[in-house]
Amino acid sequence: MLTLWHSLPGEGLEDLPQIVGLSLAVSGGATVLAAVLGVLFAAWLAFTRFAGRRAVVVGLNALLGLPPVVVGLVLYLLLSRQGPLGALGLLFTPGAMVVAQATLATPIVAALAHRVLEANWERFGRALAASGAGRWRSVRPLLGMSRRALLTAVLAGFGRTVSEVGAVLVVGGNIAGHTRTMTTAIALETSKGNLDLALGLGFVLIGISVTVSATVVLLGEARS
Repeated sequence: MLTLWHSLPGEGLEDLPQIVGLSLAVSGGATVLAAVLGVLFAAWLAFTRFAGRRAVVVGLNALLGLPPVVVGLVLYLLLSRQGPLGALGLLFTPGAMVVAQATLATPIVAALAHRVLEANWERFGRALAASGAGRWRSVRPLLGMSRRALLTAVLAGFGRTVSEVGAVLVVGGNIAGHTRTMTTAIALETSKGNLDLALGLGFVLIGISVTVSATVVLLGEARS
């Protein structure tokens, strides 16, 4: 990567660190938010029984296919000056991008975490109940048993956020030095013909994505 960095003579390569740094900060923040919301929702869904629960599970898995551009459009309408959340002033800021990415990643984390937590509850629930632990007192030990699988779910969510372009482009605006991420910069620089910067960002993004995917696979093998 360093060789590639120094060998590309194109204009704009000095912007690489800022763009990569913003991308990682936004995706990292969105992943943390998605992890908290997703795992909490998954635990509640796994350990409670109520009418319509099956429909909620089906709906959660259906959200895995959310169109990013549509999510961006909905958030744009909510965060615009005329929208109900316009007073927050988040539109065209990194905060709006975090919200957009977290919206897309939360269903992924929640769906994967729910499958693991529900399976472990069915497997170990009776033993925990026999030891005196109630349903909700069993949450902590079950989370501990599922930590590798939950980490895999969180990494899958990060893989979703770091490669996102549609939603962040709509709510972030791709403003240079402010809301320009790797994915939006690649699209912009390619359209401008600045292939040096686009390629540099592309290789960085591929490296991050491959590393995350490989980590998910290794964690899955270690769990099995």
